[in-house]
Amino acid sequence: MPLLPTRTLLLAAVLAITSAPTLAADDDKDKPPAYQPREFYTKYEYRIPTRDGKRLFTAVYVPKDHSRRYPFLMVRTPYSCGPYGVDRDGAGRLAPNEDFLKAGYIFVCQDVRGRFQSEGQFIEMTPHKPVKGPTDVDESTDTHDTVQWLLDHVPGHNGRVGLWGISYPGFYTAASIIDSHPAIKAASPQAPIGDLFMGDDSYHGGAFMLAANFGFYAFFKPQQTPVLPPGQWPEFDYGTKDGYEFFLQFTNLDAMAERLAQDGGANPYFNVQLEHDRYDSFWRSRAILPHLKNIRAAVLTVGGWFDAEDLAGPLGVYRAIGRQSPATDNRLVMGPWVHGGWVGSPGRSLGRVRFDQPTSEQFQKEVLLPFFEQTLRDVAPKAPIAKATVFETGTNVWRRYDAWPPREARPRTLYFAAGGKLSFTPPAASETAFDSWVSDPAKPVPFVGYTALGMPQEYMVSDQRFAATRPDVLTYRSDVLDEDLTVAGPIVARLFASTTGTDADWVVKLIDVYPADVEEEGPRKRRPRTEDVETPESPLGGFQQLVRGDPLRGRFRKGFETPEAMVPGRVEELRVTLQDVNHTFRRGHRIMVQVQSSWFPLIDRNPQTFVPIRSAKAQDFQAATQRLYRAPAQASGLELQVLAPR
Repeated sequence: MPLLPTRTLLLAAVLAITSAPTLAADDDKDKPPAYQPREFYTKYEYRIPTRDGKRLFTAVYVPKDHSRRYPFLMVRTPYSCGPYGVDRDGAGRLAPNEDFLKAGYIFVCQDVRGRFQSEGQFIEMTPHKPVKGPTDVDESTDTHDTVQWLLDHVPGHNGRVGLWGISYPGFYTAASIIDSHPAIKAASPQAPIGDLFMGDDSYHGGAFMLAANFGFYAFFKPQQTPVLPPGQWPEFDYGTKDGYEFFLQFTNLDAMAERLAQDGGANPYFNVQLEHDRYDSFWRSRAILPHLKNIRAAVLTVGGWFDAEDLAGPLGVYRAIGRQSPATDNRLVMGPWVHGGWVGSPGRSLGRVRFDQPTSEQFQKEVLLPFFEQTLRDVAPKAPIAKATVFETGTNVWRRYDAWPPREARPRTLYFAAGGKLSFTPPAASETAFDSWVSDPAKPVPFVGYTALGMPQEYMVSDQRFAATRPDVLTYRSDVLDEDLTVAGPIVARLFASTTGTDADWVVKLIDVYPADVEEEGPRKRRPRTEDVETPESPLGGFQQLVRGDPLRGRFRKGFETPEAMVPGRVEELRVTLQDVNHTFRRGHRIMVQVQSSWFPLIDRNPQTFVPIRSAKAQDFQAATQRLYRAPAQASGLELQVLAPR
């Protein structure tokens, strides 16, 4: 089956997560019957008016037990509040898990304006309006008007409202707590989009996230009037199982947009990504982070260390609230999850990497439900919820800190050295060398070592041995570690580099190299399917696990607003921002860093000439020689935050 975009798969998972079967299977006769939300909730549907006269479709599930009052728990989404019709139950799809259903909430789902059954015009990443007239609207006002209407028209509530949502609904959650209705007491933006250009879905380091966006906009399309969702989400016909070859056949991004248009018409949402290829007013107006001020609700932001789409978002939301609204009850959870992986999956592993415990269930029961119970019902949690609850990969341990990054983390620099070495020792005064490679856009470095379509989530921990053997990838290794080394916080690669071209991409990857003799647990089996892509098995001995990677497009080395050509042969300092990690490199492992100039088709190809990339011609794509310097005055390396050995 062709690969569905990750956000489509997440939507399907969220919609199905707590939907219980009608009847127990024959071999489950001795088990208690599955929880049936229909027995305990009554569904109502409303079209709630907003201050500009548009009406927003809202489904409300009210407990049948009227002996007590309940808080509201609301999700606002562009992905449909179906099934539509008061006789069609969907309460189980609105709760993070069954425990919420049993605890008793008034569950609310709203189609955001311009999506499915709601009126108005849909604007992707609705710009927030700090100054408003009486009929001006944004996501904050739509939520405010909805909350007031619910308080006035739905009986049996306790006057408190909680908001939550994953991915795009996570953005709506964050946007809704700005200038919020006083009844909103708690919010949990989960995998929220903070800024589409600055590290979330659209661009990373100025490079276009090709595979993810092409797949997503194959199904996410405009609507003119209220519509019902399709019977099934459409699938784009790639005509092949090899995404690398599929995208390589196109000369440029404009040609890809034309191919996308052949499958249902031109998609303005995809085209606008290409039109705004720098951080201009279009992107700045849609960034929610600068507006997260005077937040009155308690906030629990949730993200996954292996979220291929919105890793920057939750970290950005948490930091923005902490910086701009310091009095807010502001908490962070980061687990070993893919995009939305804490819902609908046990969170025990990703690809070959094991976490050895049901991390999703732990979070749901020990953090998420207690957070809402405390803020919406004054039920004290069994254990205090930490300011930062973060999973430490490598050791597979939950850590609880009073801030993120941990206050005790200390900066250290891991330098590139001669002979492909990594060292915490700066280069010697006599060292003036550089390492070089030839980058050819006609033969870009793939981002996974197996045939795949779209963006398989497993790539975030994928084995990098395939790249380490390529001549166009620089590889640096540390000595074998004689004690654990924990990196906790942001990572910045400081590169002194040059190119013979006038533009170049600089991709930096931090990798955990397993010992050659690592023991397998039981017989090796084929790796579980990841987004309908079967990845080839490989032994864990010598496994090179990707821990973090990100690119910088050279034309944006001085800022993302105004691109500037690189000067052939000129050595420049480049800073490649990698997102945070909380990872322990275990004793007996090695640390590896790979540097390369393509990562295809995760990001689009850079022609390596300073031309408009979206319309670049075949002759614009030229091979170039890249140099990475490691002299004392040009000491390339990784700036890390490191914790003292435990």
